[in-house]
Amino acid sequence: MTEPVSRRDLLRTLAVGGAASSVLKVIPAQAAQHAHHMIAEEKAAAPSAPYKPKFFSPRQYQVLKTLCNTIIPPDSESGGAVEAGAPEFIDLLTSENEDFQLTLGGGILWLDATCTRRYGKTYLESSPGQQKEILDLIAYRKTAETDPSLSQGVAFFALLRNMAADGFFTSKMGIKYLGYIGNAYLTHWDGCPPLPE
Repeated sequence: MTEPVSRRDLLRTLAVGGAASSVLKVIPAQAAQHAHHMIAEEKAAAPSAPYKPKFFSPRQYQVLKTLCNTIIPPDSESGGAVEAGAPEFIDLLTSENEDFQLTLGGGILWLDATCTRRYGKTYLESSPGQQKEILDLIAYRKTAETDPSLSQGVAFFALLRNMAADGFFTSKMGIKYLGYIGNAYLTHWDGCPPLPE
């Protein structure tokens, strides 16, 4: 008789396979749905308790939340990545994937160390202008070519940006924002809407 597969084993399998077979940027759709479901169950079991990170330290998790809010901030149409649960989504999948742990955990350490060298303060302690300046440096892959000391930061921010987008656009909020209605039968097609000016 075979051993039953635990939810944790399923999540680990989906997270590890994410980079190779992604429907999205990083995470397969099944893993994303499963992760959101697990987080929702955890929140429902203790609705008044704050989310307890599974991989990141509380301070690192605060950096992660701040970065997710910067990547997809709330606007007049929708909440942002934080409201959609992207930080919890990223933390949960990172807790099961050593590559994510190395890139994201190491990236937050790199970000703090770089801010400390440049500004004398960690990322969270830096001013909004300083935070923007450091993120502008690591937001583009070409900067790693001209300054190899930024390559770890560039790789970190690229993965984080993709995971934040995956976490947002696979959440209920993100799906609603996209206007996705599922596989609906259409009796008439008016064509694509005009491009905004």
